[in-house]
Parts: sequence; C-alpha cells; structure tokens
Amino acid sequence: MTIFNKIEIPQTILRLLGSFMICLFSSLPAQAQSSMSEELYLDALKAIHEQRNQDAKEILGRLIAIEPQHAGALLDLAIIQCELGNTKEANQLFNNIIERFSPAPAILEIITQHQTQGCNKNSINQRFSVLVERGIDSNVNQGASNPNFTLGTGITQIDLQLLPEYLPKKDRFSAISIDYLRELSPGSTVGFAQLRTRQFDELSQFNTMAIGIGVEHPLKLGEWNVSQTAMLGALTLNSHLYQTQQLLQTRIMPPIKLPESIQWSLVGGVTRTQYPTLAGYDANTWELKSLLNYQKNSYRVYFSTAYLMDRANGNRVGGHRSGSLISVQGRGKINSAVFGELGWTYQHWQNEQVYSPGLIDQARNQHTRTIRAALSFPIKENHSLQLEIKQVSNRENISLFEFNSKVLQVSWLWQGF
Repeated sequence: MTIFNKIEIPQTILRLLGSFMICLFSSLPAQAQSSMSEELYLDALKAIHEQRNQDAKEILGRLIAIEPQHAGALLDLAIIQCELGNTKEANQLFNNIIERFSPAPAILEIITQHQTQGCNKNSINQRFSVLVERGIDSNVNQGASNPNFTLGTGITQIDLQLLPEYLPKKDRFSAISIDYLRELSPGSTVGFAQLRTRQFDELSQFNTMAIGIGVEHPLKLGEWNVSQTAMLGALTLNSHLYQTQQLLQTRIMPPIKLPESIQWSLVGGVTRTQYPTLAGYDANTWELKSLLNYQKNSYRVYFSTAYLMDRANGNRVGGHRSGSLISVQGRGKINSAVFGELGWTYQHWQNEQVYSPGLIDQARNQHTRTIRAALSFPIKENHSLQLEIKQVSNRENISLFEFNSKVLQVSWLWQGF
C-alpha cells in the first residue's frame, strides 16, 4: 500500500510552536507539572504530529483533569476540537485561554485565525495528487538475458534457443498516476483511491492500468497504536482484466521508548491474488514485516525486512513458495533547490516443488535486486519535477527467467489539499 503523507507539516509545526510559546508566556510555573502530566503531554504531542486527533483529544482531556492550569494542553485541545468540527467547545476553550492566561500576540493570532476561518472548514482533511511520467524501458516484456536454455537431463537433454519475442524489447512509455485521500470521519478512518496507467509507444500489448480503493482505520489499544487497512485492487493488461487483489493489513506500534527521530512498527497482512484468465495461478500471500523509520530535519530513511509465504490455491507450477524482503530507502535535501532519493531492495523466492518434472527438474530459486535513484526539483508551490533511474537485476537458477532492465524517466508531480 501506499503510502500517503497525511500530515500537513506547516500547520502541525505552527500548533506545536504555539503550545510551546503559550507555556512560556503563561503564569504557570514549569516546576509545578508532575512527571505524569509531562508524559501525558508528550504522548498528546506525538498523537497530534501523527494526525491522530481523537487519541490526542482523549489524552489531553486526561491531562487537563490532572492539571487544569496546563495552558499548552488547553490550546491544543481547543485546536483539535475546532478541527473535529466542534465549534462550541473550541470557542469556549479559546475564550478561556484568553481570559485566564493573557497570551502573547503570536498565540492570539493563532486563536483569531481559527475563530475567523470557522472550525468546520478543517473538520475533514483530504489530499489529491497527479503524477505524469515520460520514460524509456529497456526490457518491457522482462525478456530473458540468455537466449540459450536446456531442457531435460542426461541423454534426454536438449539445447534450445529462445524465439526473438522472448528476448528483451525496448520501448518508450507515458504514465499517469492519480491518488486521492479523504478522512471519512474527523481524525479517524481514512479512505483512499489510486489509479495507475502506463501506455507504450509501440508495444501496446503490455499496456497496463491498475485501480485500487481502500480504507485505513487507527485504533488505540492501551498504550499500543494500531492501524488496520483493507484494500481492493484490479490490474488490466492490454485492456483485458489480468489480476485482482484483496488485501488486509495490520500495523502495530508497540509502546517502546525510542529516540524522537526513530519510529518502529510491525506489519502483518495477507493478500489474495486471482488471475481470471490463468488457471492454477491464484494464491494467498502472508507477510510479516518490521519497519524502522528515521527522520531528522529534512532527511528521512526507511528500513524494512519481511518474511513472506505464498500459498498456491491450485496446482500452480512450482507449488508453494516462501521468501524474504529487505529494503532501504532514503530521501534528503541536497541544497535549497534539489532533493535526492536513493533506494535498494532485495527479494528472494524459493519454490517447494520442481518447476516441470522431466523438462526442468529444478525448484525455482529467484533473487531480485532493485536500485533506484532520483532527483526532485520543486518549481513552485505544490509542483515539482523529478528525474529517476531504476535498474532491476533478476538472477535465478533457471536461465529462462533471468532478466535485466533499466528505466529512465522524467515526471511532473502536483499535490493539492
């Protein structure tokens, strides 16, 4: 799944800054805060940063019950009530802050801005993005790297050569990706939709279109943060339905104390894949993944490892298979006008049964490495240009399936809110 950035950074920073300033300018002595209230406030700020407004509202309510004079918590709760569309409750809190704490001008400006704009305007968040690409693919059909292969063993061994149609084919392509995300309930369930289409200049039989819709729902189980995702998807090949998918996934963030710049979570899920026009290829894939996210200033690094089980539903060639996945992705600012991205992914699959008894007497063993590098150039607000190169190297014990490919593309991205 994807991934959407559900936090509007400038607004979040403004809110956290406001909380800090009102604590500085209020008459409440810092030493009067208990260790319990400090811990609750840190939990609330984390929930605000992650856009979990309902969780933040509950935590701040508990904090204010313990410490009614906590000005920062009152301001945060007022803003959250406003974003949830609770205008009456928000205005009561805003007026309470003004009367009791005589806040600084910067804080008064934040309060006035929310009251002037109206709370219901921010009650539902949504994001919309369009990505337009133009590029060239060196191996559209994943043609074999080696044109020669062998069938059978011993005296029945036969050396053959692949037909040209099974060798690598190069072509240029145009692609469009559209993503839409919307809160279905304030600070809670999120719905999303995705559209991907790729058209080749000459090899139209490899044109694809993918559609996906889904929902994501956050939960709070004690000190554990849980997010559940369900998604339906379909893929067409040459304008014909080729594949359908159904995904269920749960992400868990254990209450482990880590440095502020690090987040760790576990993801478990199952994907059911069906091929309407191919007999014996349907399967269920189970995944258990560990995710580590490091972010500091404008730099972000993702590291993930996963164990995979792919259970065939029918008499699929090669039977069941198991595998693993390792991925490292990084993004950072090179200078004021350029952002850079670099990624490396390794995936391994091992089948349980031989591929074709009597012809290919080996169980397929697949190792795929992907390297990606990109430069992004913001050109104006919500617009950016990107230059990207990607190389895929697929190594196997059955030479028929080995392939290499390179993709070079330039893209334009527009993001709306």
